[in-house]
Amino acid sequence: MKLSLLSILIGLGMAVPQAYGLAKPAAFVAAARKFPRHIPTGVFLMLLGTAWFVWNVKIEPIADFEAIKKYMMVAFAAIGVAACVVVQDFLAVRGLAVLLLLLAKLMVDTGRPHLGETPWIYLFQVLAYVFVVAGIWLTIAPWRLRDLLNWATANEKRVKTGSAIRLVFALLLVVLGLTSFRAM
Repeated sequence: MKLSLLSILIGLGMAVPQAYGLAKPAAFVAAARKFPRHIPTGVFLMLLGTAWFVWNVKIEPIADFEAIKKYMMVAFAAIGVAACVVVQDFLAVRGLAVLLLLLAKLMVDTGRPHLGETPWIYLFQVLAYVFVVAGIWLTIAPWRLRDLLNWATANEKRVKTGSAIRLVFALLLVVLGLTSFRAM
């Protein structure tokens, strides 16, 4: 995937919920507070993360594990599906954590060949490592996202301010994808 396209997609993906938070703060608060324990969303995110991870294992040239790669893929798929059944508490947060870690890998792999071409690449790479830290943190303590969301949605002013700041950053990623990263 091209860096420009990835930057635009991540920016748009981040912008949509923020625009919703600015337009309908009360509905945004309700959705945000329901998210950590919403099982259907958790199952979707976890299965999406499992499929993406198994795909990464499939395409990774791991010579040392080539003989057992098929078994590893089956085992990882089984673990992802079993997590949807056995670990339903904060499943949406756990699924989000898996996706953040996989997205960070994609961002680092896509941006690494272009290091030094523009200083804006470092912003993109730093965001990837923020996703890594967030993914690890949410994996270790998924209830912290519930607490963070409760704090961030405590009042309408906080919702609108946070949404506006995140929207500006998301639009920056889109603009970078359309300008500085266009040839990458």
